[in-house]
Amino acid sequence: MKKNTCLAFFIATISLMACAQKPDSGLPDVNFKDIEKNFMQWWTYQSNNIVLSSNFIAIDDSSKIISKGEFLKKLTSGDFIPLKLISEDSISRYKLFKLDQTSDADIRSTIKNTSYSEYLHFKMEGKNFPKFNFKDINGIEFNNENTKGKIVIVKCWFIACHACVAEFPELNELVLKYPNRNDILFISLALDSKEKLNQFLSQKKFNYAVVSDQEQFINNELGIRSYPTHLIVDRSGKIIKVVSRAGEMISALKGQEFLNANR
Repeated sequence: MKKNTCLAFFIATISLMACAQKPDSGLPDVNFKDIEKNFMQWWTYQSNNIVLSSNFIAIDDSSKIISKGEFLKKLTSGDFIPLKLISEDSISRYKLFKLDQTSDADIRSTIKNTSYSEYLHFKMEGKNFPKFNFKDINGIEFNNENTKGKIVIVKCWFIACHACVAEFPELNELVLKYPNRNDILFISLALDSKEKLNQFLSQKKFNYAVVSDQEQFINNELGIRSYPTHLIVDRSGKIIKVVSRAGEMISALKGQEFLNANR
């Protein structure tokens, strides 16, 4: 009887130790071989599980932890895809898996193009927003001086961009969440002329301030080529986040302490 009790205690102790030493399995949450040869299966997985603009632990194909910048740069080669690792905590862990020669060619080209944009966005973060002097379609001026000490949310878009316009309801709701926050500005930079924007926005509500004819500033000063693109600029004028989708920008905003108080 005593032996059985000791044996049970020993097994329970070993089990607890195993749990304590294994916070995550380190295995991907999907079978790599199942998705590397099927574009739609990979794309569905990528869209629903991988957010490259988020903060995550980056792991290369040899299971070594690397910087986010290194991770994104490796992805631009088109030779890897990221998979999310199973974890028992809330921290996302993405690992690179190398595509073989029989992988779907469309996966290679798509991951190469999308990750290149993500890499460029990542490199913008931490830099100062360029010198600017905007006047929106209602005649209100925005520049480096009168926005100093304020949080500026910027959207780059154009009328014919369906993805850009599809985000309007989501962004309108975001603006309405901060009705009395004079320290938060929502500004959109559009490629289109003032006349076209006035006509378009008479039928389509958008709560951001809208600045016309900004193709040169967007391309030459910001270096942005894909649309939509969203930027979060902090009170000091520094770019702290650049993303492609409204949902990602809104998620990034939630983690910012400066939203908690009006200074």
